[in-house]
Amino acid sequence: MTAYLGVLALTGFPLKAQEDVLLQAMRTELDRSMQALGNEEVPPYFLSYEITETRGFVVAAEFGALTASDKGHMRTLDIDLRVGDYELDNTRRLRDQRVFFRIAPETAVQVPVEDDANAMRAVLWSHTDKHYKRALERFTRVETDVQVKVEKEDKAGDFSPAPAFRMVEAMPPLEADLSQWQGKVERYTAPFAEHGEIYDGRARFEAAVETRWFVNSEDSALRSSQTAYRLFVSARTKADDGMELPLYLSYFALNPAGLPDDRTVEQDVAEMIATLLALREAPLVDPYTGPAILAGEASGVFFHEILGHRVEGHRQKSESEGQTFRKQVGARLLPESFSVYFDPTVWHYGKTDLAGAYRFDNEGIEARRVTVIEDGILRNFLMSRSPIDGFASSNGHGRKEPGHKTVSRQSNLIVEVAEPLSRQELNARLVADIEREGKPFGLRFEQIQGGFTTTGRILPNSFNVTPLVVYRVYPDGSEELVRGVDLIGTPLTTLSRVVAGDDQVAVFNGICGAESGAVPVSAASPSILVSQIEVQKKSKSQDRPPLLPPPLEPADPG
Repeated sequence: MTAYLGVLALTGFPLKAQEDVLLQAMRTELDRSMQALGNEEVPPYFLSYEITETRGFVVAAEFGALTASDKGHMRTLDIDLRVGDYELDNTRRLRDQRVFFRIAPETAVQVPVEDDANAMRAVLWSHTDKHYKRALERFTRVETDVQVKVEKEDKAGDFSPAPAFRMVEAMPPLEADLSQWQGKVERYTAPFAEHGEIYDGRARFEAAVETRWFVNSEDSALRSSQTAYRLFVSARTKADDGMELPLYLSYFALNPAGLPDDRTVEQDVAEMIATLLALREAPLVDPYTGPAILAGEASGVFFHEILGHRVEGHRQKSESEGQTFRKQVGARLLPESFSVYFDPTVWHYGKTDLAGAYRFDNEGIEARRVTVIEDGILRNFLMSRSPIDGFASSNGHGRKEPGHKTVSRQSNLIVEVAEPLSRQELNARLVADIEREGKPFGLRFEQIQGGFTTTGRILPNSFNVTPLVVYRVYPDGSEELVRGVDLIGTPLTTLSRVVAGDDQVAVFNGICGAESGAVPVSAASPSILVSQIEVQKKSKSQDRPPLLPPPLEPADPG
Protein backbone atom coordinates (compact mmCIF):
# COMPACT_ATOMS: atom_id res chain seq x y z
CA MET A 1 0.00 0.00 0.00
CA THR A 2 1.31 3.43 -0.90
CA ALA A 3 0.64 6.72 0.82
CA TYR A 4 -1.22 8.16 -2.13
CA LEU A 5 -4.30 6.00 -1.70
CA GLY A 6 -5.89 8.61 0.56
CA VAL A 7 -6.55 8.22 4.28
CA LEU A 8 -4.39 5.48 5.71
CA ALA A 9 -5.90 3.31 8.41
CA LEU A 10 -3.31 1.27 10.31
CA THR A 11 -4.64 -1.58 12.39
CA GLY A 12 -3.16 -3.27 15.41
CA PHE A 13 -3.06 -0.18 17.65
CA PRO A 14 -5.26 -0.32 20.75
CA LEU A 15 -6.15 3.39 20.90
CA LYS A 16 -8.27 5.61 18.69
CA ALA A 17 -7.58 9.22 17.89
CA GLN A 18 -10.60 10.50 19.78
CA GLU A 19 -9.38 8.76 22.96
CA ASP A 20 -6.22 10.88 23.08
CA VAL A 21 -7.00 14.06 25.01
CA LEU A 22 -4.11 16.03 23.54
CA LEU A 23 -4.78 15.00 19.96
CA GLN A 24 -8.45 15.88 20.31
CA ALA A 25 -7.65 19.30 21.80
CA MET A 26 -5.25 20.01 18.91
CA ARG A 27 -7.84 18.93 16.36
CA THR A 28 -10.58 21.06 17.93
CA GLU A 29 -8.46 24.21 18.14
CA LEU A 30 -7.08 23.76 14.62
CA ASP A 31 -10.59 23.48 13.16
CA ARG A 32 -11.72 26.54 15.13
CA SER A 33 -8.69 28.56 14.00
CA MET A 34 -9.14 27.68 10.34
CA GLN A 35 -12.84 28.59 10.49
CA ALA A 36 -12.27 31.91 12.27
CA LEU A 37 -9.26 32.97 10.19
CA GLY A 38 -11.04 31.86 7.04
CA ASN A 39 -13.13 35.02 7.33
CA GLU A 40 -10.05 37.25 7.12
CA GLU A 41 -9.14 39.04 3.89
CA VAL A 42 -6.06 36.81 3.50
CA PRO A 43 -6.99 33.48 5.09
CA PRO A 44 -4.55 30.65 5.79
CA TYR A 45 -4.66 27.82 3.29
CA PHE A 46 -2.77 25.39 5.54
CA LEU A 47 -2.19 24.92 9.27
CA SER A 48 -0.47 22.18 11.25
CA TYR A 49 0.33 21.64 14.92
CA GLU A 50 3.07 19.31 16.12
CA ILE A 51 3.80 18.68 19.79
CA THR A 52 6.94 16.73 20.66
CA GLU A 53 7.30 15.22 24.11
CA THR A 54 10.55 13.85 25.50
CA ARG A 55 10.59 11.77 28.69
CA GLY A 56 13.77 10.28 30.05
CA PHE A 57 17.00 10.79 31.91
CA VAL A 58 20.69 11.51 31.41
CA VAL A 59 23.58 10.29 33.56
CA ALA A 60 27.24 11.19 33.07
CA ALA A 61 30.56 10.44 34.71
CA GLU A 62 34.17 11.50 34.37
CA PHE A 63 37.23 9.59 35.61
CA GLY A 64 35.00 7.23 37.59
CA ALA A 65 32.88 9.87 39.37
CA LEU A 66 29.30 10.87 38.62
CA THR A 67 29.00 14.38 37.13
CA ALA A 68 25.32 14.52 36.16
CA SER A 69 22.08 12.70 36.83
CA ASP A 70 18.98 14.41 35.51
CA LYS A 71 15.44 13.39 34.73
CA GLY A 72 13.49 15.33 32.15
CA HIS A 73 9.96 15.72 30.84
CA MET A 74 9.12 18.44 28.34
CA ARG A 75 6.81 19.21 25.44
CA THR A 76 7.53 21.56 22.55
CA LEU A 77 5.03 23.05 20.12
CA ASP A 78 5.68 23.73 16.43
CA ILE A 79 3.17 25.53 14.21
CA ASP A 80 3.25 25.70 10.42
CA LEU A 81 0.77 28.34 9.22
CA ARG A 82 0.72 29.32 5.56
CA VAL A 83 -1.09 32.11 3.72
CA GLY A 84 -1.22 32.45 -0.05
CA ASP A 85 -1.44 29.15 -1.91
CA TYR A 86 0.62 26.10 -2.83
CA GLU A 87 2.41 28.04 -5.58
CA LEU A 88 3.40 31.09 -3.52
CA ASP A 89 3.18 31.49 0.24
CA ASN A 90 4.81 33.21 3.20
CA THR A 91 7.50 30.55 3.65
CA ARG A 92 9.29 31.31 0.38
CA ARG A 93 12.87 32.32 1.02
CA LEU A 94 13.54 35.94 0.16
CA ARG A 95 16.11 36.21 -2.59
CA ASP A 96 18.75 37.95 -0.47
CA GLN A 97 18.00 35.95 2.68
CA ARG A 98 20.93 34.05 4.10
CA VAL A 99 20.43 30.70 5.82
CA PHE A 100 22.42 30.25 9.00
CA PHE A 101 23.27 27.07 10.86
CA ARG A 102 21.52 27.36 14.20
CA ILE A 103 22.30 25.13 17.15
CA ALA A 104 19.57 26.63 19.35
CA PRO A 105 15.95 26.18 18.24
CA GLU A 106 14.48 29.08 16.28
CA THR A 107 10.89 29.04 17.51
CA ALA A 108 10.74 26.63 20.44
CA VAL A 109 7.55 26.99 22.48
CA GLN A 110 7.29 25.05 25.73
CA VAL A 111 3.77 23.78 26.46
CA PRO A 112 2.16 22.06 29.48
CA VAL A 113 3.23 18.46 30.10
CA GLU A 114 -0.17 17.57 31.57
CA ASP A 115 -3.02 16.38 29.35
CA ASP A 116 -5.19 19.39 30.14
CA ALA A 117 -7.29 20.10 27.04
CA ASN A 118 -8.30 23.63 28.05
CA ALA A 119 -4.73 24.67 28.91
CA MET A 120 -3.42 23.24 25.65
CA ARG A 121 -6.11 24.95 23.58
CA ALA A 122 -5.27 28.27 25.24
CA VAL A 123 -1.59 27.88 24.26
CA LEU A 124 -2.51 26.89 20.72
CA TRP A 125 -4.89 29.85 20.36
CA SER A 126 -2.30 32.36 21.54
CA HIS A 127 0.52 31.13 19.33
CA THR A 128 -1.68 30.57 16.28
CA ASP A 129 -2.67 34.23 16.44
CA LYS A 130 1.00 35.27 16.58
CA HIS A 131 1.94 33.00 13.69
CA TYR A 132 -0.89 34.31 11.55
CA LYS A 133 0.12 37.96 12.04
CA ARG A 134 3.77 37.13 11.24
CA ALA A 135 2.68 35.13 8.17
CA LEU A 136 0.71 38.10 6.81
CA GLU A 137 3.63 40.46 7.27
CA ARG A 138 6.08 38.10 5.63
CA PHE A 139 3.76 37.26 2.73
CA THR A 140 3.72 40.94 1.82
CA ARG A 141 7.53 40.91 1.68
CA VAL A 142 7.47 37.73 -0.43
CA GLU A 143 5.08 39.28 -2.96
CA THR A 144 7.31 42.35 -3.25
CA ASP A 145 10.40 40.19 -3.62
CA VAL A 146 8.82 38.23 -6.47
CA GLN A 147 7.96 41.41 -8.33
CA VAL A 148 11.38 43.10 -8.15
CA LYS A 149 13.81 40.18 -8.41
CA VAL A 150 14.82 38.08 -11.42
CA GLU A 151 12.88 34.96 -12.30
CA LYS A 152 13.62 31.85 -10.24
CA GLU A 153 15.72 29.06 -11.73
CA ASP A 154 13.36 26.46 -10.20
CA LYS A 155 9.72 27.06 -11.17
CA ALA A 156 8.17 24.68 -8.60
CA GLY A 157 5.77 26.07 -5.99
CA ASP A 158 6.34 26.46 -2.27
CA PHE A 159 4.29 23.51 -0.95
CA SER A 160 2.82 20.30 -2.29
CA PRO A 161 -0.57 18.70 -1.59
CA ALA A 162 -0.50 15.47 0.40
CA PRO A 163 -2.96 12.82 1.55
CA ALA A 164 -4.30 12.68 5.09
CA PHE A 165 -2.96 10.07 7.50
CA ARG A 166 -4.49 8.90 10.76
CA MET A 167 -2.77 6.72 13.30
CA VAL A 168 -2.51 6.53 17.06
CA GLU A 169 0.34 4.40 18.32
CA ALA A 170 0.82 3.05 21.83
CA MET A 171 3.35 4.93 23.99
CA PRO A 172 6.16 2.61 25.14
CA PRO A 173 7.56 2.77 28.68
CA LEU A 174 11.06 3.89 29.58
CA GLU A 175 12.85 0.62 30.37
CA ALA A 176 16.24 1.76 31.70
CA ASP A 177 17.03 2.08 35.42
CA LEU A 178 18.64 5.39 36.40
CA SER A 179 20.54 4.15 39.48
CA GLN A 180 21.90 1.15 37.59
CA TRP A 181 23.28 3.37 34.83
CA GLN A 182 24.85 5.73 37.35
CA GLY A 183 27.05 2.85 38.45
CA LYS A 184 27.76 1.79 34.87
CA VAL A 185 29.09 5.15 33.64
CA GLU A 186 31.25 5.39 36.77
CA ARG A 187 32.79 1.96 36.05
CA TYR A 188 33.30 2.67 32.36
CA THR A 189 35.27 5.87 33.04
CA ALA A 190 37.31 4.73 36.05
CA PRO A 191 40.19 3.25 33.94
CA PHE A 192 40.94 6.65 32.40
CA ALA A 193 42.09 7.93 35.80
CA GLU A 194 44.86 5.33 35.81
CA HIS A 195 46.69 6.99 32.92
CA GLY A 196 48.25 10.38 33.43
CA GLU A 197 48.54 10.96 29.69
CA ILE A 198 44.74 10.99 29.38
CA TYR A 199 43.33 14.28 30.59
CA ASP A 200 39.70 13.82 29.59
CA GLY A 201 37.74 10.59 30.04
CA ARG A 202 33.98 10.60 30.31
CA ALA A 203 30.79 8.69 29.55
CA ARG A 204 27.20 9.76 29.05
CA PHE A 205 24.05 7.64 28.87
CA GLU A 206 20.73 8.94 27.56
CA ALA A 207 17.41 7.11 27.78
CA ALA A 208 14.41 8.74 26.12
CA VAL A 209 10.90 8.15 24.87
CA GLU A 210 9.89 10.64 22.20
CA THR A 211 6.21 11.02 21.37
CA ARG A 212 4.89 13.27 18.61
CA TRP A 213 1.32 14.46 18.20
CA PHE A 214 0.51 15.90 14.78
CA VAL A 215 -2.66 17.35 13.21
CA ASN A 216 -3.15 19.47 10.11
CA SER A 217 -5.89 21.16 8.12
CA GLU A 218 -5.83 18.29 5.60
CA ASP A 219 -7.40 16.03 8.27
CA SER A 220 -4.26 14.20 9.38
CA ALA A 221 -4.16 13.08 13.02
CA LEU A 222 -1.11 11.16 14.22
CA ARG A 223 0.50 10.05 17.42
CA SER A 224 3.78 8.19 17.02
CA SER A 225 6.22 7.19 19.72
CA GLN A 226 9.64 5.56 19.85
CA THR A 227 12.46 4.93 22.28
CA ALA A 228 16.18 5.62 22.03
CA TYR A 229 19.04 4.53 24.29
CA ARG A 230 22.48 6.02 23.65
CA LEU A 231 25.81 5.51 25.37
CA PHE A 232 28.78 7.76 24.55
CA VAL A 233 32.32 7.25 25.83
CA SER A 234 35.03 9.76 24.98
CA ALA A 235 38.63 10.33 25.95
CA ARG A 236 41.36 12.72 24.91
CA THR A 237 45.10 13.01 25.10
CA LYS A 238 47.66 15.41 23.67
CA ALA A 239 50.88 14.71 21.80
CA ASP A 240 54.08 16.47 22.79
CA ASP A 241 53.73 18.78 19.77
CA GLY A 242 50.35 20.03 21.07
CA MET A 243 48.05 18.03 18.79
CA GLU A 244 44.74 17.09 20.41
CA LEU A 245 43.98 13.38 20.02
CA PRO A 246 40.38 12.42 20.80
CA LEU A 247 38.62 9.05 20.49
CA TYR A 248 34.95 8.16 20.83
CA LEU A 249 32.76 5.15 21.37
CA SER A 250 29.08 5.38 20.53
CA TYR A 251 26.35 2.79 21.06
CA PHE A 252 22.68 3.07 20.06
CA ALA A 253 19.73 0.77 20.65
CA LEU A 254 15.96 0.90 20.50
CA ASN A 255 15.79 -0.88 23.86
CA PRO A 256 18.39 -1.52 26.59
CA ALA A 257 18.76 -5.17 25.58
CA GLY A 258 20.31 -3.98 22.33
CA LEU A 259 23.22 -2.26 24.09
CA PRO A 260 26.48 -4.14 24.71
CA ASP A 261 27.08 -5.76 28.07
CA ASP A 262 29.52 -4.35 30.62
CA ARG A 263 32.35 -6.63 29.60
CA THR A 264 32.15 -5.53 25.96
CA VAL A 265 32.15 -1.83 26.85
CA GLU A 266 35.04 -2.30 29.29
CA GLN A 267 37.06 -4.12 26.61
CA ASP A 268 36.31 -1.30 24.15
CA VAL A 269 37.49 1.24 26.72
CA ALA A 270 40.71 -0.69 27.24
CA GLU A 271 41.32 -0.71 23.47
CA MET A 272 40.55 3.01 23.34
CA ILE A 273 43.17 3.71 26.01
CA ALA A 274 45.77 1.61 24.18
CA THR A 275 45.05 3.42 20.91
CA LEU A 276 45.27 6.84 22.56
CA LEU A 277 48.64 6.04 24.07
CA ALA A 278 49.86 4.74 20.71
CA LEU A 279 48.61 7.86 18.90
CA ARG A 280 50.77 10.05 21.16
CA GLU A 281 53.84 8.38 19.69
CA ALA A 282 52.53 7.94 16.15
CA PRO A 283 54.30 9.79 13.31
CA LEU A 284 52.66 12.69 11.49
CA VAL A 285 51.50 12.37 7.89
CA ASP A 286 52.26 15.16 5.43
CA PRO A 287 49.71 16.27 2.78
CA TYR A 288 49.13 13.33 0.46
CA THR A 289 47.13 12.17 -2.55
CA GLY A 290 46.80 8.52 -3.40
CA PRO A 291 44.73 5.37 -2.93
CA ALA A 292 42.99 4.62 0.35
CA ILE A 293 40.49 2.35 2.04
CA LEU A 294 37.70 3.75 4.16
CA ALA A 295 36.61 1.08 6.65
CA GLY A 296 32.90 0.47 7.25
CA GLU A 297 31.90 3.21 9.71
CA ALA A 298 34.33 5.65 8.11
CA SER A 299 32.79 4.84 4.73
CA GLY A 300 29.30 5.53 6.11
CA VAL A 301 30.34 8.98 7.33
CA PHE A 302 32.01 9.60 3.96
CA PHE A 303 28.78 8.93 2.05
CA HIS A 304 26.71 10.91 4.57
CA GLU A 305 28.83 14.04 4.16
CA ILE A 306 29.72 13.87 0.48
CA LEU A 307 26.57 12.40 -1.08
CA GLY A 308 23.78 12.56 1.49
CA HIS A 309 23.64 16.31 2.08
CA ARG A 310 23.80 17.00 -1.65
CA VAL A 311 20.71 14.89 -2.48
CA GLU A 312 18.51 16.69 0.05
CA GLY A 313 15.75 18.22 -2.07
CA HIS A 314 15.74 21.77 -0.73
CA ARG A 315 19.38 22.17 -1.76
CA GLN A 316 18.36 21.72 -5.41
CA LYS A 317 15.89 24.59 -5.09
CA SER A 318 17.79 27.29 -3.22
CA GLU A 319 19.75 29.62 -5.49
CA SER A 320 22.33 30.12 -2.75
CA GLU A 321 23.17 26.40 -2.94
CA GLY A 322 25.77 24.85 -5.22
CA GLN A 323 23.19 22.32 -6.53
CA THR A 324 25.98 19.84 -7.20
CA PHE A 325 23.71 17.04 -8.42
CA ARG A 326 20.70 19.03 -9.69
CA LYS A 327 21.52 18.39 -13.36
CA GLN A 328 23.05 14.98 -12.71
CA VAL A 329 19.83 12.92 -12.60
CA GLY A 330 20.43 10.02 -14.98
CA ALA A 331 24.20 10.45 -14.80
CA ARG A 332 26.67 7.97 -13.36
CA LEU A 333 28.13 8.98 -10.00
CA LEU A 334 29.42 5.62 -8.73
CA PRO A 335 30.49 2.27 -10.21
CA GLU A 336 27.71 0.16 -11.69
CA SER A 337 27.83 -2.25 -8.75
CA PHE A 338 26.95 0.50 -6.22
CA SER A 339 23.42 1.45 -5.14
CA VAL A 340 22.48 3.88 -2.37
CA TYR A 341 19.07 4.22 -0.77
CA PHE A 342 17.57 5.93 2.27
CA ASP A 343 15.01 3.91 4.19
CA PRO A 344 13.50 5.20 7.46
CA THR A 345 11.16 2.19 7.57
CA VAL A 346 14.10 -0.12 8.39
CA TRP A 347 14.65 -0.33 12.16
CA HIS A 348 17.57 -2.79 12.09
CA TYR A 349 20.44 -3.62 9.75
CA GLY A 350 21.59 -7.11 10.62
CA LYS A 351 21.78 -7.12 14.41
CA THR A 352 22.28 -3.35 14.71
CA ASP A 353 19.45 -0.94 15.49
CA LEU A 354 19.19 2.14 13.28
CA ALA A 355 18.80 5.64 14.72
CA GLY A 356 17.40 7.17 11.53
CA ALA A 357 14.17 5.15 11.54
CA TYR A 358 10.69 6.67 11.93
CA ARG A 359 7.11 6.01 10.81
CA PHE A 360 6.08 9.53 9.82
CA ASP A 361 8.18 12.58 9.11
CA ASN A 362 7.65 16.00 10.68
CA GLU A 363 5.13 16.98 8.01
CA GLY A 364 2.91 13.99 8.71
CA ILE A 365 4.05 12.06 5.62
CA GLU A 366 4.51 8.31 5.82
CA ALA A 367 8.15 7.21 5.79
CA ARG A 368 9.28 5.31 2.73
CA ARG A 369 12.35 3.96 0.99
CA VAL A 370 13.97 6.26 -1.55
CA THR A 371 16.54 4.83 -3.97
CA VAL A 372 18.89 7.71 -4.72
CA ILE A 373 21.53 5.86 -6.72
CA GLU A 374 20.62 2.73 -8.66
CA ASP A 375 23.44 0.74 -10.29
CA GLY A 376 25.67 3.79 -10.02
CA ILE A 377 23.12 6.18 -11.62
CA LEU A 378 21.55 9.13 -9.76
CA ARG A 379 17.76 8.63 -9.77
CA ASN A 380 16.13 10.62 -6.99
CA PHE A 381 16.34 13.22 -4.23
CA LEU A 382 15.16 13.23 -0.62
CA MET A 383 11.98 15.30 -0.60
CA SER A 384 9.91 17.18 1.96
CA ARG A 385 6.66 18.88 0.94
CA SER A 386 8.68 21.66 -0.71
CA PRO A 387 8.65 20.57 -4.39
CA ILE A 388 11.33 21.09 -7.02
CA ASP A 389 11.11 20.89 -10.80
CA GLY A 390 10.61 17.25 -11.73
CA PHE A 391 9.94 16.14 -8.15
CA ALA A 392 6.49 17.36 -7.23
CA SER A 393 5.76 15.66 -3.91
CA SER A 394 7.25 14.49 -0.64
CA ASN A 395 8.81 11.08 -0.18
CA GLY A 396 8.70 11.23 3.61
CA HIS A 397 11.99 13.00 4.38
CA GLY A 398 10.79 16.32 5.81
CA ARG A 399 12.58 16.39 9.17
CA LYS A 400 13.58 18.77 11.94
CA GLU A 401 14.51 19.15 15.57
CA PRO A 402 11.66 20.66 17.65
CA GLY A 403 11.68 24.43 17.33
CA HIS A 404 13.14 24.49 13.80
CA LYS A 405 11.64 24.73 10.32
CA THR A 406 11.28 21.50 8.38
CA VAL A 407 13.50 20.79 5.36
CA SER A 408 14.46 17.60 3.55
CA ARG A 409 16.97 15.56 5.57
CA GLN A 410 18.68 12.18 5.57
CA SER A 411 17.37 9.11 7.44
CA ASN A 412 18.96 5.63 7.18
CA LEU A 413 21.57 5.74 4.41
CA ILE A 414 22.37 2.26 3.12
CA VAL A 415 25.11 1.48 0.58
CA GLU A 416 24.92 -1.84 -1.25
CA VAL A 417 27.53 -3.37 -3.56
CA ALA A 418 26.27 -5.98 -6.02
CA GLU A 419 29.67 -7.63 -6.53
CA PRO A 420 31.58 -7.13 -3.28
CA LEU A 421 35.15 -8.18 -2.71
CA SER A 422 36.27 -9.96 0.42
CA ARG A 423 38.18 -7.95 3.00
CA GLN A 424 41.42 -9.65 1.90
CA GLU A 425 40.72 -8.89 -1.77
CA LEU A 426 40.03 -5.22 -1.03
CA ASN A 427 43.30 -4.92 0.91
CA ALA A 428 45.14 -6.61 -1.96
CA ARG A 429 43.62 -4.13 -4.43
CA LEU A 430 44.93 -1.26 -2.29
CA VAL A 431 48.45 -2.70 -2.25
CA ALA A 432 48.29 -3.26 -6.03
CA ASP A 433 47.24 0.36 -6.59
CA ILE A 434 50.10 1.60 -4.38
CA GLU A 435 52.61 -0.39 -6.41
CA ARG A 436 51.11 0.57 -9.78
CA GLU A 437 51.21 4.27 -8.99
CA GLY A 438 54.64 4.11 -7.45
CA LYS A 439 53.41 5.55 -4.16
CA PRO A 440 55.44 4.98 -0.99
CA PHE A 441 52.25 4.09 0.86
CA GLY A 442 48.46 4.23 0.89
CA LEU A 443 46.09 5.00 3.76
CA ARG A 444 43.39 3.11 5.62
CA PHE A 445 40.88 5.16 7.59
CA GLU A 446 39.58 3.04 10.45
CA GLN A 447 37.61 5.55 12.55
CA ILE A 448 36.13 8.92 11.64
CA GLN A 449 34.71 11.41 14.13
CA GLY A 450 32.42 13.15 11.66
CA GLY A 451 32.92 16.17 9.52
CA PHE A 452 31.32 19.04 7.73
CA THR A 453 30.49 19.95 4.18
CA THR A 454 29.84 23.23 2.42
CA THR A 455 27.12 23.01 -0.23
CA GLY A 456 26.62 26.70 -1.07
CA ARG A 457 27.85 28.81 -3.96
CA ILE A 458 29.75 31.47 -2.03
CA LEU A 459 32.35 29.12 -0.53
CA PRO A 460 34.05 26.23 -2.35
CA ASN A 461 31.73 23.23 -2.64
CA SER A 462 33.82 20.82 -0.61
CA PHE A 463 33.99 18.56 2.42
CA ASN A 464 36.29 18.04 5.38
CA VAL A 465 36.07 14.75 7.25
CA THR A 466 37.93 14.30 10.54
CA PRO A 467 39.68 10.92 10.89
CA LEU A 468 40.55 9.61 14.34
CA VAL A 469 42.40 6.38 13.56
CA VAL A 470 44.43 6.16 10.34
CA TYR A 471 46.99 3.57 9.21
CA ARG A 472 49.72 3.99 6.63
CA VAL A 473 49.76 0.89 4.37
CA TYR A 474 53.07 0.03 2.71
CA PRO A 475 53.64 -1.88 -0.56
CA ASP A 476 54.56 -5.02 1.38
CA GLY A 477 51.16 -4.94 3.13
CA SER A 478 52.48 -3.86 6.53
CA GLU A 479 50.67 -1.07 8.40
CA GLU A 480 51.68 1.77 10.72
CA LEU A 481 49.43 3.92 12.92
CA VAL A 482 49.75 7.61 12.00
CA ARG A 483 48.10 10.88 13.00
CA GLY A 484 47.57 14.46 11.94
CA VAL A 485 45.43 14.34 8.79
CA ASP A 486 42.05 15.62 7.64
CA LEU A 487 40.33 14.03 4.65
CA ILE A 488 39.31 16.76 2.19
CA GLY A 489 38.04 17.08 -1.35
CA THR A 490 35.23 18.00 -3.71
CA PRO A 491 32.21 15.72 -4.14
CA LEU A 492 32.05 15.01 -7.88
CA THR A 493 35.75 14.25 -8.15
CA THR A 494 35.92 12.13 -5.01
CA LEU A 495 32.82 10.03 -5.81
CA SER A 496 34.21 9.34 -9.27
CA ARG A 497 37.27 7.74 -7.62
CA VAL A 498 35.28 5.10 -5.69
CA VAL A 499 36.21 1.80 -7.33
CA ALA A 500 35.16 -1.14 -5.12
CA GLY A 501 33.58 -2.26 -1.86
CA ASP A 502 33.90 -5.30 0.35
CA ASP A 503 31.31 -7.61 1.95
CA GLN A 504 31.69 -6.37 5.55
CA VAL A 505 28.97 -3.78 6.28
CA ALA A 506 29.30 -1.59 9.37
CA VAL A 507 26.74 0.82 10.81
CA PHE A 508 27.33 4.35 12.03
CA ASN A 509 24.60 5.86 14.25
CA GLY A 510 24.85 9.55 14.99
CA ILE A 511 23.23 12.97 15.19
CA CYS A 512 23.34 15.23 12.14
CA GLY A 513 23.15 19.00 12.46
CA ALA A 514 21.94 21.26 9.65
CA GLU A 515 19.42 24.03 8.96
CA SER A 516 16.54 22.22 10.63
CA GLY A 517 18.51 21.34 13.75
CA ALA A 518 19.88 18.04 15.02
CA VAL A 519 18.21 14.82 13.82
CA PRO A 520 19.23 11.18 14.39
CA VAL A 521 20.67 9.43 11.34
CA SER A 522 22.34 6.16 10.41
CA ALA A 523 24.71 5.06 7.66
CA ALA A 524 25.33 1.40 6.78
CA SER A 525 28.17 0.86 4.34
CA PRO A 526 30.87 -1.65 3.44
CA SER A 527 34.52 -0.65 3.39
CA ILE A 528 35.39 1.03 0.10
CA LEU A 529 38.51 1.52 -1.98
CA VAL A 530 39.02 5.02 -3.38
CA SER A 531 41.65 5.32 -6.10
CA GLN A 532 42.66 8.81 -5.02
CA ILE A 533 41.96 10.79 -1.88
CA GLU A 534 43.53 13.94 -0.54
CA VAL A 535 44.55 14.69 3.03
CA GLN A 536 45.78 17.90 4.56
CA LYS A 537 47.51 18.60 7.84
CA LYS A 538 45.24 18.62 10.85
CA SER A 539 45.13 21.79 12.94
CA LYS A 540 46.84 21.60 16.29
CA SER A 541 46.96 23.57 19.50
CA GLN A 542 50.04 25.58 20.39
CA ASP A 543 49.54 24.75 24.06
CA ARG A 544 51.90 22.23 25.59
CA PRO A 545 50.66 19.11 27.40
CA PRO A 546 49.86 19.64 31.11
CA LEU A 547 52.87 20.77 33.15
CA LEU A 548 51.53 19.41 36.42
CA PRO A 549 51.78 15.67 36.97
CA PRO A 550 48.45 13.85 37.23
CA PRO A 551 47.04 13.51 40.76
CA LEU A 552 46.54 9.75 40.44
CA GLU A 553 49.43 7.53 39.45
CA PRO A 554 49.27 3.73 39.21
CA ALA A 555 50.02 2.07 42.52
CA ASP A 556 53.69 1.23 43.15
CA PRO A 557 53.99 -2.57 42.84
CA GLY A 558 56.78 -2.52 45.46
